[in-house]
Amino acid sequence: MTSEELLGLLESHWTTVITELGDDDLGQVSDALREMREETAAGNPAAVARTVRRLKRTLSALPPDHPVAQALGGHRYAAGTRELPGLPTIDAVIDVLGTPPPDPAELLRSARRRLLDAPALTEAEHAALTPTPSGASDRPAELIRLRDPDRGIRYPRFQFRPGTAEPLPVVRRINVLLRADRDPWGAADWWLGGNRWLGGVPAELLGVLPDDALERAAAELVGAY
Repeated sequence: MTSEELLGLLESHWTTVITELGDDDLGQVSDALREMREETAAGNPAAVARTVRRLKRTLSALPPDHPVAQALGGHRYAAGTRELPGLPTIDAVIDVLGTPPPDPAELLRSARRRLLDAPALTEAEHAALTPTPSGASDRPAELIRLRDPDRGIRYPRFQFRPGTAEPLPVVRRINVLLRADRDPWGAADWWLGGNRWLGGVPAELLGVLPDDALERAAAELVGAY
């Protein structure tokens, strides 16, 4: 994992990093980031690599099921590469980690509304387009099903071939990796949110990037590699 990728993880999951780490650990993360910025500005890749190792050790205090901890996996203490991250990237992470987290309940409601507003098939539409009764050919982990309190079950549209309810094979495989049956909201957020590693929104990159590039990104997140 490169330092840019690690910074991208911290920026993506800043709210839970703030709430899951204690004050001491969070202070060490902030110190490491500021030191990383100074050494990057000075053009010192060896010092940046040492700072990245220190940052990874501090982040090992996160719960094992936290996305950052899962992505680091068994590589928390690895030296990583000696490339210099971009100063704007470091500044962005320093800024968000210094911001008080929003109300968790409101954050959750906002995130779920964004996912529910994405193009989707209703349960009736999915059933009408599916030759077998109500998606019986699909194992639960292979499709994301989101429950809208006002509109019922919704199947995000990116999962299917256009005009059909036939799931794309790569979506099936990645949904299993992301455990869409246990955490449909988390799986939907991965597909429909920005992804720094891939340079875009995974759902919008279907058919643009090779399938194996999408699978590698998902596997890296859950520590399958």
